[in-house]
Amino acid sequence: MVTRRGRHDHDIDKPMQRRRLGNSAITVSDICLGTMTFGEQADEASSFAIMDRAYEAGVNFFDIAEIYPVPPSAEKFGLTETIVGKWLGDKPRDSLIIATKVTGPGHGWFVPPVREGMTALDRHHIVRAVEGSLQRLGTDYIDLYQTHWPDHGMRYEETLSALTELVEVGKVRVIGCSNETCWGVMKSLRASEIGGLARYDTVQNNFSMLNRRCESELAQVCRQEGVSLLPYSPLAGGVLCGKYQDGALPEGARFSSYLQEGGPRQKVMAGRFINARTLEATARFMEIAAGIDISVTTLATAWSKQHDFVASTIIGASGLAQLDDTLAAADLVLDSDTLAAIDQVEKEIPLSYGEDGLRFQ
Repeated sequence: MVTRRGRHDHDIDKPMQRRRLGNSAITVSDICLGTMTFGEQADEASSFAIMDRAYEAGVNFFDIAEIYPVPPSAEKFGLTETIVGKWLGDKPRDSLIIATKVTGPGHGWFVPPVREGMTALDRHHIVRAVEGSLQRLGTDYIDLYQTHWPDHGMRYEETLSALTELVEVGKVRVIGCSNETCWGVMKSLRASEIGGLARYDTVQNNFSMLNRRCESELAQVCRQEGVSLLPYSPLAGGVLCGKYQDGALPEGARFSSYLQEGGPRQKVMAGRFINARTLEATARFMEIAAGIDISVTTLATAWSKQHDFVASTIIGASGLAQLDDTLAAADLVLDSDTLAAIDQVEKEIPLSYGEDGLRFQ
C-alpha cells in the first residue's frame, strides 16, 4: 500500500516537501529536475515545456552541467545551460535553486570534449568553467556548484581553495561533488576542516533500486558528516521503466543508441544497466508496482526519496509524458510491506547492476 501526504497529485497550490542540502542554509524540493537530455533528446521547445511542467508542480531545484547534453560533444557543449538560461529569463531567480558542475579531469576514464580535453579540477579550469556557466545561464550566481567527477591523484585542498574563493565572492552559494567515493568525500571533508575551506554539502551519485551501493558506507558518511545524497538515475537509465524488457531496444532511448552505435565505453555502461539480472529484477519491481496500482516509475522515484540521507532525487525526461509518473511520487509514501517486497528482490538478485565504476577511479 501507499499513502499520500495530504497533497493531491500535481496540486500546484501546495509546495513539495523540502529538504536541506547538507548543513547549508539551502532547502530544495525533494524532487530535482535533471536536464542532460535538453538539447539532444529534447529540443528547446520540449525542454521549456518540461521545465514549465516541473516548476508548476513545485520543483524548484534544477541540476545541470557545463558538459551537457549527453552524450557530450564539442558541437553541443554548454547547450543545456544555454537552454536553461533562456527559460530562466522570465522567472524570479530567488524562486529557483540552480545546480551545475565543472567537468572533471580529462586524463582518466573519459576525455571530455571540453577545453581541448585538458580539463582539471584546479583553479585555472574551475574559474574558466564557472564564468562560462554563469554567462550561459544568464545569472550572477550558482546555488550549488559541483565537481562532476573527482581526481584522486591531486590535492583536494587545491580544488577546495578555488571553490572557496567562488563562495567568498558570491558567485557560488554552496559546493558539492559527484561520482565520488566514500574515501573521497571523507578526504575532502578533512581537508576543509584542516584548511578552513568550504565543505561539500552534497554528493551526487548513481542510486536506484537496481544499484543500492549507497545504502552501505556512503549512507553512513552522509548521516554522520551532514552531507546530503542527490541520487541520479533513480530509474536506472530508464531500465526501471520496463522499456528494455524482453530484449526491446526502443528507438531514441539512450541505451539503445549506446548498444547499437556507441563506442566501447558506452557499450560497457549500457551492459551494466541492461543485463539478465537487471531485467529480472525490473520484472519483479513491475509486479510490486502493479500490486499497489502505481507505475514502476513512480515506485522507483518514491523509493529513492524515502531515504533519510537523500535530500532530493534527480529525475529526467525527454518529453512531458515521461514526467507525469515521476511527479506522481511527490507526495507518495511507501508502506513497510512494499519496502520489504523491494528489499526481498535485492536479497534474491543482489547487486544486479554489478560494478558502478567508482571502485576503479
